[in-house]
Amino acid sequence: MNLICYLSNGYPTIESSKEMALRYVDAGCDIIEIDFPARDPYLESEYIAGRMAAALEACSDYTAYMDGMAEMKKRLPDTRFILMTYESTVTEIGYERFIAFCKAQGFEDIILVGQQGDAVKNWFIADGMRVSCYVQFQMLPDEVESAKQSNGFVYMQGKPGAGQTNPDFPTLKDCIDHLRTQGITRPIYCGVGIHTPADAKMAREAGADGVFVGSAVLRLHDDPAAMTKMIQDFKREC
Repeated sequence: MNLICYLSNGYPTIESSKEMALRYVDAGCDIIEIDFPARDPYLESEYIAGRMAAALEACSDYTAYMDGMAEMKKRLPDTRFILMTYESTVTEIGYERFIAFCKAQGFEDIILVGQQGDAVKNWFIADGMRVSCYVQFQMLPDEVESAKQSNGFVYMQGKPGAGQTNPDFPTLKDCIDHLRTQGITRPIYCGVGIHTPADAKMAREAGADGVFVGSAVLRLHDDPAAMTKMIQDFKREC
């Protein structure tokens, strides 16, 4: 099972993000989820939104972020990256420029946030990008159908919040098994609620293809030894 670690691009600087990507991979991270810090990250937690704001305060030029990501890919040619971006960021950069950047660097997977309709999503798919879809633990029929129609990985909620458990699919394994019975053969990666190595083990045993780890690693960025150990502990359970 793949370990996917989230990298706050540009926090505290773009240069430090390049070094952090190397540290992630050296510690055992398989895939790096990297963001374009959004100017209005309305779906993010206060913690992540704060890091995005700090990154943009240090550097507000998206060209610099793209240059930094190109350097990361050059240093880590065998590492897969998942790009997380708000649609508003794609619009600011310009779609044609954004897709040209992705193709030049071999970035093929994207988490697109804040879609206003399906226009941008469909453009990405038509241009060969794999666009992920999010499925909550309630297993809402429209989200399951969207997952069936998508061409990217399924981002499956790892643990339910209050009132989110569907009695027909009470466990993560039940949810994943149901998605598979619907004909979904693409990877199913679990996030939201994956906070400990034990959570990663649970997801692996449920049949997940990977887990997203965010704040558990991000909060240790100022303690490289502890961060490395945390990534290694997660990888051990993957």
